[in-house]
Amino acid sequence: TMYELNESSFDPITFVLTGIPGMEESHIWISVPFCLMYVTAVFGNSGLLFVITTERSLHEPILHEPMYLFLAMLALSDLLLSTTTVPKMLAIFWFSAREISFDACITQMFFTHFSFIVESSVLLAMAFDRYVAVCDPLRYVTVFTRSLIAKIGLAAVARSFCVMFPTIFLLRQLPYCGHRVMPHTYCEHMGIARLACADIRANVWYGLTTALLSSGLDVVLIAVSYALILRAVFRLPSPEARLKTLSTC
Repeated sequence: TMYELNESSFDPITFVLTGIPGMEESHIWISVPFCLMYVTAVFGNSGLLFVITTERSLHEPILHEPMYLFLAMLALSDLLLSTTTVPKMLAIFWFSAREISFDACITQMFFTHFSFIVESSVLLAMAFDRYVAVCDPLRYVTVFTRSLIAKIGLAAVARSFCVMFPTIFLLRQLPYCGHRVMPHTYCEHMGIARLACADIRANVWYGLTTALLSSGLDVVLIAVSYALILRAVFRLPSPEARLKTLSTC
């Protein structure tokens, strides 16, 4: 392709994001739903955060129950994820701004995966919140205190940082020569590693291990939590009680 023919003209620390390979002629049309989704995500999540913080100033406690605080965390991480990836994607689609510096690529990669892991952690916390609310309601208020929620938020951030920080060093210590074209719309860990002219087994194993122990483990624990919730719900004597309990999830 023309990107491969011209790649020698780019600075050695510059990569090229091709967008969606084979669909260059349709990039303008493809950009429309992404743009709409991004605008919706920004206004929707910002609106949610505004409502929660405004209700706090009005001393309305209902929107400061644990579930709403977790929703605020989820909104923040979703804002970070969408803002990290979509603007560059739209720049590729609209202005053919395909070049990205190595440092910018590493930064985008870090915050993309970081925010995704934070979201996964918060979803796990929300599943545990519903589990305690349904299966052990008498202890719910004493378990999910403001202090615990703050600690969960900090733990989600710390966990994501600890998982992603080593990837910066793993990628920086690799030599990059020759091929610099990524068939993606954003930078991600293995997409960058595959451009190196060296053994990337350490990156492969680290990426696989952390994916299984972070998001993969979260999915399993979330599934277990909701399975236990469903078991508790179906043990309730009346259909009305079951529906009322399920509506809280």
